[in-house]
Amino acid sequence: MTLTNGYVILRNVRFHAFHGVMPQEQQVGGDFLLTLRVGYPLAKAMESDEVVDTLNYASLYTLVKQEMDQPSQLLEHVAGRIAKAVMNVFPAVTSVDLELTKQNPPMGADCDGATVEMHFSL
Repeated sequence: MTLTNGYVILRNVRFHAFHGVMPQEQQVGGDFLLTLRVGYPLAKAMESDEVVDTLNYASLYTLVKQEMDQPSQLLEHVAGRIAKAVMNVFPAVTSVDLELTKQNPPMGADCDGATVEMHFSL
């Protein structure tokens, strides 16, 4: 049996953050949802049952929270920073896929949010 792909996923992580172009968004903040899918070689962890052999999802969350805590105007900028940080801190990462959604964006529409979706690979 050969493991061909492995991923660690943080699904629909909620944040209150201060991203946005409008002054109100930067002062009051808004609610965001993030889904992050990180390609990682999981074969060793599958056999060893040791956390040192995997991408620790608590450490991954801490890194993402640090990036979400830094205000930006654009979702694209936040998403790019998250992807770069993940790839820099965890060198065994093979890919990063993420969706970042601003819930209740100030655009006068009745919708679940505005989302950027990005895919990165080495």
